Amino acid sequence: MTGVVTIVIGGEPVAKGRPRMTRRGFAYTPAATRKYEAHGRLAAQLAMDGRPPLDAPCRAEITIDLPVPQSWSRKRQDAALRGDIRPTSRPDTDNYVKAALDAINEIVVADDSLVVELAATKKYATTPQLAVVIAPLTTLSAQGKVP
Repeated sequence: MTGVVTIVIGGEPVAKGRPRMTRRGFAYTPAATRKYEAHGRLAAQLAMDGRPPLDAPCRAEITIDLPVPQSWSRKRQDAALRGDIRPTSRPDTDNYVKAALDAINEIVVADDSLVVELAATKKYATTPQLAVVIAPLTTLSAQGKVP
């Protein structure tokens, strides 16, 4: 498959939760993470529209739009929406990335190990969402730069 695929997971982004253990020693993923990844899989299926998953190295650009805290003053909220204030609190950006890549695995890309370039941005926005743009990399040999 060629072309760029854009997946938008609406609602407040949820970071990948740590695996939990039962008293009997079974590991499981927290319910909030499972629900968010299911929502992401649905968004990925809609974006793919029946196309097969990418099976070549690709680049992912992930934008994490978080809601501005309501407790902040109007001046501070405006600064956050302009980008003057960035979210530096937990959860970490990499945990959002893990949740996003796990959600699109086997739907948009055949395996998430095919994502060889990654750019992630965490910022404040009026509409909370997580957007993933996946694009296959063009090889240097296909561009004629390698003999």
